[in-house]
Amino acid sequence: MSAAPGRPKQASAHRSAKYEGTQPMNTLTHFDAQGQAHMVDVAAKPATHRVAVATGRIEMQAATLALIESGTAKKGDVLGIARIAGIQAAKKTSDLIPLCHPLALTRVAVAFALAEGGSAPQVACTATVETVGRTGVEMEALTAVQVALLTIYDMCKAVDRGMRITDVHVLEKHGGKSGSWVAE
Repeated sequence: MSAAPGRPKQASAHRSAKYEGTQPMNTLTHFDAQGQAHMVDVAAKPATHRVAVATGRIEMQAATLALIESGTAKKGDVLGIARIAGIQAAKKTSDLIPLCHPLALTRVAVAFALAEGGSAPQVACTATVETVGRTGVEMEALTAVQVALLTIYDMCKAVDRGMRITDVHVLEKHGGKSGSWVAE
């Protein structure tokens, strides 16, 4: 499937990926032998530098994108506030996702790219999250992207209720037993 210019390929039901390191297990780790949900015990795992990058986008009307770009939205600096919301969300992931471990994050960066091409004007969001710890930061990166995009929706919904958040996914992760994984 080919993508329109300026727009990423649509996601398939299962993204292809490239692993560099040990293949991950093919079992669900958040269930015990009796099928009960539990938080995974990571005590025996070594602390390693871990990085995850996630992305997503919000499609909107051209006038909404122009409003964001000009910085004249009624509620203020849309992207600045969305960036802070994404950073805060990454820090609060374990409060939102029941079986996530609380992590001491060492870095959270949230970036935006505005584009008028493709099927709809859009703002793309990319979050990079890092820690030195015993478990990965994919959930923190995904949460940062989702909340940043939700914040854009909240700040612009008065002029465009038809905005659509789409294509949120992990781009890559590094560190830990399974090594590096990069979406293809």
